[in-house]
Amino acid sequence: MDHSAQLSPPENSSRSSQSYILATAFLSLFAIVGFALYGLPFFFDFMTKEFGWSRTVVTSGNALGKLVVAPLFGFIAGWMIDRYGPRRLMMSGALMAGVALIGLSFTDSLWTFYLFYIFNALGYVFGGPLPCQVLISRWFDNNRGKAMGIAYLGIGTGGALVPLISASLEKNIGWHLTLTSLGVLVILIAFPLAFFIKDPKVAKSEKSVVNTGITIKEILRNPNFYLLAFGSMCSIGAVGGISQHLKLYLRDLSYTQSQAAQVMSFVMFSSLAGRVLMGFLADLINRKYVMILIYMIVASTIPLLLLPDFPGRIYIFAVIFGIGLGGDYMIIPLMAADLFGIKALGRTMGIILVADGIAESLFPMLVGYLYDVPSKSYAVGFTVLICLATVGAVIVSFLPKGVRNGMGHRA
Repeated sequence: MDHSAQLSPPENSSRSSQSYILATAFLSLFAIVGFALYGLPFFFDFMTKEFGWSRTVVTSGNALGKLVVAPLFGFIAGWMIDRYGPRRLMMSGALMAGVALIGLSFTDSLWTFYLFYIFNALGYVFGGPLPCQVLISRWFDNNRGKAMGIAYLGIGTGGALVPLISASLEKNIGWHLTLTSLGVLVILIAFPLAFFIKDPKVAKSEKSVVNTGITIKEILRNPNFYLLAFGSMCSIGAVGGISQHLKLYLRDLSYTQSQAAQVMSFVMFSSLAGRVLMGFLADLINRKYVMILIYMIVASTIPLLLLPDFPGRIYIFAVIFGIGLGGDYMIIPLMAADLFGIKALGRTMGIILVADGIAESLFPMLVGYLYDVPSKSYAVGFTVLICLATVGAVIVSFLPKGVRNGMGHRA
């Protein structure tokens, strides 16, 4: 079977259509990932104070949501996107992510906390990176890395703005209504543009390729799949562990709500540069080396949080870690497209996102446990994350280089 044929954007598609696709992906990631995912840790210290929950508990919501949703719906979502396109899933994801934040703003018990975190995870799977990755890959070919980088700026922009918005609103209306407001904004921002998405028209010769593309069995038999999955799990787990605990770490250092929001915002603003830089590099040099670079940036910046304090320490960390964070999520679908082809990207990323979601949920919870028992310190937990990101870089180094046409064949 020839695995090199790929679904490509229509030759006569106008730049305005591609601009619309970029805007849709940007705003979906802005709201569903930037607001709904990166915005929630800002409220963790309010929950620990009001409900008496430990750090293990407040980070367990994300863990439970991802562990329940990812295995059940990750592959299904990928299959549906490959077969029907991303439009319906993106609209559904926007609604579920918004409902999750609104529900969490009213929660006063653990069971409702977990319930709405499941909705949050569903919103992420159906409306977040997976459909946006496929959407971008279908409409862009030669400049796919740059397009993905621009779309992923939405995560950094949303993640940078949400702590500042939240801190400002919390002073005036309290954290409950602030979280409700964010949920409404997620729906208003992400839903409308997704409603008018049209999939690119595909020639009949290409349709037969899409319908008879790489099977799941072929993907799972390929050793490169496991290298990509386990390598990305390591780095995503390390990034998630820091992101989920950064606000709590800063509060331990007696940062005010406003100061902590500024640092969190600074990390996400730096991630904007990281997404552009890594997207640009991904179109210039082999993506395997870009991936290793990103993972080593993550591993090398976490030690700054363990050093004795010195002027500018937190902001140096924020800049460098933000760059690594910016490239981390974006490079995975680009590498997956190189290895397995665009026609199987939804299915491939559906499985990989299950694995990444498990890592992203479990390691923040592990860091919380290592803090709560026995030391009340992040030293051990952050050391685990340093080792994790380093292992990810080592695993990725075994991926083949020069791959651009799917299933591990050299271009």
